[in-house]
Amino acid sequence: MDDRWIDHAIWWHAYPLGFVGAERDAPGPGSPPAHRLGRFEPWLDHLVELGCSGLALGPVFASETHGYDTVDHFRVDPRLGDGSDLDALVGAARSRGVRLLLDGVFNHVGRGFPRFRAAQEGDAEALRWFRWEGGHPVVFEGHDRLVALNHDEPAVQQYVADVLRHWLARGVDGWRLDAAYQVPAAFWRAVLPAVREEFPHAWFVGEVIHGDYAAIVADSGLDSVTQYELWKAVWSSLNDRNLHELAHALGRHSAMVESFAPATFLGNHDVTRLASRLERADHIGHAVAVLMTVGGVPSIYAGDEQAFTGVKEEREFGDDAVRPPFPDTPAGLAPFGAPVQEVHQRLIGLRRRHAWLVRARTDVEHVTDTTIALRSYGAGGELVTLLSVDDEPQRFPGALGGQTLADAHGDTPGDPLLLPPHSWRVLAP
Repeated sequence: MDDRWIDHAIWWHAYPLGFVGAERDAPGPGSPPAHRLGRFEPWLDHLVELGCSGLALGPVFASETHGYDTVDHFRVDPRLGDGSDLDALVGAARSRGVRLLLDGVFNHVGRGFPRFRAAQEGDAEALRWFRWEGGHPVVFEGHDRLVALNHDEPAVQQYVADVLRHWLARGVDGWRLDAAYQVPAAFWRAVLPAVREEFPHAWFVGEVIHGDYAAIVADSGLDSVTQYELWKAVWSSLNDRNLHELAHALGRHSAMVESFAPATFLGNHDVTRLASRLERADHIGHAVAVLMTVGGVPSIYAGDEQAFTGVKEEREFGDDAVRPPFPDTPAGLAPFGAPVQEVHQRLIGLRRRHAWLVRARTDVEHVTDTTIALRSYGAGGELVTLLSVDDEPQRFPGALGGQTLADAHGDTPGDPLLLPPHSWRVLAP
């Protein structure tokens, strides 16, 4: 990527079909579009007020149900509107200086995808678009409605490149590539160079859950991948009062930052919400403090900044609780979410003032089961983050290395190196 706008990006991530309260199933052929994408426009001001600089949208393309069973990557889902609605949202975002990220599902498609229908009818060219086992299509992780594309097929590679270019030309800034962990790295190596030649400023992040993240980035040519290791370590270490787990994960994370800026997060459309995952509500600030003071490109899942709750269940439609409808405007938010939003604003503001953090290394200066001191540093300076999940006050002597304290951000006043029980603080020496 030729410019570094991504170094200043903090995403607000939303799942559109849930956000606008769309029907579970797509309407029949010929049904008029429901122009709902415009409902995001009032929320652009909310994300800007929060301190975010980009809107990361889940699937917006024509699909059969939840958006990940795409049937036409060149057409906006009629439950959301049409191409003019997406163009208008791009324009509204641009007028506020907000970047826009789209979600591309290119590992698999829905059974209603025209090329798959042609394959079922015996079209030899269409058959090559898909993977087959014993005359049956390979499906994605046991989901019979999601048929896997053949990523070795040049026509598939060309199709995906065309889709990426089409929407980049319409003004979007980058792509989240769904289920990238299932797609051979060689596929992205074949697809991305020609797209980058035309759109050198675009950012491409792959959804990767397990594996050697740095090697995947290097082999695929992606700019970034999702940092699930850190996501898990944050909430798990706080719940278990085992901050050694966080220390270990941050060691691995810091090594990754040497070669790329991971996509960091505390919640998304696929996992239980942070406020439901954490056993103590007063640990939300701890989690956000970590997210905003270590290297990477951070995102906030829409509603987490208001302490929305929601548990993902392993059943059909088990994601519904973490993908709820939103009010028409931010004025419809309940007042009890305001304190958590204020914590997010303070820490996102800190992050914006220290943009060098995107590529910061983080060292663990001190760690016990219940306390940890992190020093994040880079070309622009350094920050010290103190966390305590202890039931007693805890002191962090020497955390500033003898330097003068210039600024402090935390949930308690007083001596900056003395933390009350279950508190956090970020120090800028």
